[in-house]
Amino acid sequence: MPSCENKPSARINFFATAAKGLEKPLAEELKGFGALAVRVETGGAAFTGTLESAYRACLWSRLASRVLLPLSVFPAVTPEQLYDGIRAIDWRRHLDPEGSLAVDCAIFRSRIKHSHFAALKAKDAIVDQFRESCGVRPSVATEQPELRINLYLKCNRLTVSLDLSGDSLHRRGYRDQQVEAPLKENLAAALLFLSGWPQLAAGGGILVDPMCGSGTIPIEAALIAADTAPGLLRSYFGFFGWKGHDAPLWARLTEEAHGRRRTHKGKERIFAFDKSAAAIAAARRNAAVAGVEGIIRFGQSDIAVLPPPPAIGEGQGLVVVNPPYGERLAHGDLKSLYRLLGQRLRDLFPGWRIGLLTGSGALARELSLPLESTLPLYNGPIECALYGYRVPIGAVAQSPAAPSAMLANRLAKNLRRLKRWREKENISCFRLYDADIPEYAAAIDIYQGWAHIQEYDPPASIDPLKARFRVDEITATLAATLDCPAQRIFVKKRQRQKGADQYRKLDDRNRFIEVEEGGHRFLVNLSDYLDTGLFLDHRPTRRLIEEMSAGKRFLNLFGYTGAASVYAAAGGAVLTVTVDASKTYLDWAQRNFALNGLDPQRHEFVEEDCLEWLRRQKRSFDLIFVDPPTFSNSKERTEDFFIQRDYPVLLKEACRLLETDGTLLFSTNFRRFKLDPEHFPGFAITDISAATIAPDFARDQRIHRCWRFRRAPWPRQ
Repeated sequence: MPSCENKPSARINFFATAAKGLEKPLAEELKGFGALAVRVETGGAAFTGTLESAYRACLWSRLASRVLLPLSVFPAVTPEQLYDGIRAIDWRRHLDPEGSLAVDCAIFRSRIKHSHFAALKAKDAIVDQFRESCGVRPSVATEQPELRINLYLKCNRLTVSLDLSGDSLHRRGYRDQQVEAPLKENLAAALLFLSGWPQLAAGGGILVDPMCGSGTIPIEAALIAADTAPGLLRSYFGFFGWKGHDAPLWARLTEEAHGRRRTHKGKERIFAFDKSAAAIAAARRNAAVAGVEGIIRFGQSDIAVLPPPPAIGEGQGLVVVNPPYGERLAHGDLKSLYRLLGQRLRDLFPGWRIGLLTGSGALARELSLPLESTLPLYNGPIECALYGYRVPIGAVAQSPAAPSAMLANRLAKNLRRLKRWREKENISCFRLYDADIPEYAAAIDIYQGWAHIQEYDPPASIDPLKARFRVDEITATLAATLDCPAQRIFVKKRQRQKGADQYRKLDDRNRFIEVEEGGHRFLVNLSDYLDTGLFLDHRPTRRLIEEMSAGKRFLNLFGYTGAASVYAAAGGAVLTVTVDASKTYLDWAQRNFALNGLDPQRHEFVEEDCLEWLRRQKRSFDLIFVDPPTFSNSKERTEDFFIQRDYPVLLKEACRLLETDGTLLFSTNFRRFKLDPEHFPGFAITDISAATIAPDFARDQRIHRCWRFRRAPWPRQ
């Protein structure tokens, strides 16, 4: 366990956290504070150095969220392991018995699920140690404790750290007033760093923010221009009450920071505007608290009447702006706003560099300016990007996203290829395109005149800057090729889902569309979830279930929205049982049954973990469909589920309920899945994957795998 007592030059390991997307810039910044062995990691940067390096990071970092001092790393699969590992740390070296503490916790992919429970368990371990050794115990203080402890539990391995910052470093201390949806200070500073403001400021450049809100961007720009440490205004850091705190060292560093500070009074080089008088008033107050009001000129102005900037040499001007992008304005209003912003930039700022933060690439295109760079960032939970432009002298507007002739040809070709099959089978919901062209990495599904686009991460061979605009071209091309209006096209980002994220809502429109498949009707939701409620690749499997269901008792495990159960009921099943852990999906399944006029008396819907339900069952079934997720750690399970590891237990329990002459169909979308028949003695297992892949998924024969299980016949004597 590291200790800094009486060892100001001791080499120590630290970790600085940062918002997603800022890890690399933070690492570069840390090197400037004397940090050594800086290593970029998810969520921040690890480094080594003396205590002075960590203090400088707390005082001077404009990008970091927290600076942590790791104390111990150990396995914590159970609450008892967590408690014992934390109690093994000698907390008397860090905190007085009469002191105060707080514990924060973050958990990822671990057996212990609840961060609040883990924090309480850690607090108990620390308090029990003090009570046993000293007879007194520290108190708990959520606000400005003398010691703030950070727990990071990932994959059952716990890192215990002291939070030297004590509170998020984005809280500089100058924000007296604020308006709606302000940027965090460290994100504003990141926009400036990534747009080149420190270099421009050092060379006498000028910055303009035409939509400044409560002034975060211009104030952070002024602090950079004035070489002012962002931590100087803070009255509290986490190390103030720590027993390892070196007060003389901290006093020397703050004195040095005060000496470096430049006021630049009367030299206005930063100009900030907003149409809201209240926002400008708040920004002025915030700038006064920060001590930079002398180098910022604030003015109330709508973007349409924005005044021209001072004359400046080419390449010495920068506009950094964070316009709204969908949270507070209608989409049509936003398009008009971005077009107007682009026009004013072309009119007033020829030769200037532009940094634009937005969560919509489509809106960014409305500026009609030549793009130089795109850097993915996060504004809180919102995925955004910093778009970099340079306004040409005599700027000519770029045209908005235009349809791609290459993609249009492929879509038309696919429509022709599938036409005869669709007409013969009466198919109205189908996959039209699945990354056929690497430059356009997306899947396009058609639902009776509605389009659902799932954007994939582009392959490494594709320029990521160009890839960000591909989805705009896909949308424009699809609209033109299918004559499909924009309001009938839904776009989602398809990425690897982890844990509860696989069930997370992406939107909340709650808009359902009724579609037809195989003579049955289903409700699909194209906006709210990544999956729509109808897995199109399972269409042949559902038809097979319908053909096998007459007079059968049917069990649908991991039943989702009940589409397979609808097919079974329509095929004459005397009983269907649909089991799923999600109430949302089971309610959806019952709506699908009602939509098809199916008798609810002959059908059951069970909200429970499938494996737990199976273990208690004694009923038998003639036909069973098992289509589990690849991975799940839902709150209904005491342990996580991984299909490759856990399929033998799952399928043995399901086969136990299978009638002697019954059939079990097992399907999985896990592409690397391998089934070992030796786990299932007494069963004849047939791979029927090829028969369950329809023409619209023929390009991807591994979209799913499917096996049929039947009890093996007794050998003849």
